[in-house]
Amino acid sequence: MISTHILDLSTGKPAAGVRVVLASVEDGQHIPAATGVTDADGRIRDLLPKSKRLDAAIYELSFETGTYFTSRGVFPFHPRVSVSFEVTDPEQNYHIPLLISPFGYTTYRGS
Repeated sequence: MISTHILDLSTGKPAAGVRVVLASVEDGQHIPAATGVTDADGRIRDLLPKSKRLDAAIYELSFETGTYFTSRGVFPFHPRVSVSFEVTDPEQNYHIPLLISPFGYTTYRGS
């Protein structure tokens, strides 16, 4: 399972309505695996469809943060945030939180 949560640090609220794309990365090529949009709580509880299996591989989550901010009248420095991570044990849950502001971001491995 791959999940995410986005918090907008500039407002202290969840970032709802952010498009997120999951891709596997093989030999420098990005292969789309899933797409989702954060809910009112800024979450996507399971990005990978039940029909798709999680494999041990390198993945990338791309967050469309620019669209999120510009829809609120803010013009951010980062139009998109991409986070690469490695799945070593497909049986584990992988939670990738993202903290954003118009001019910076941070992420970590959540639980």
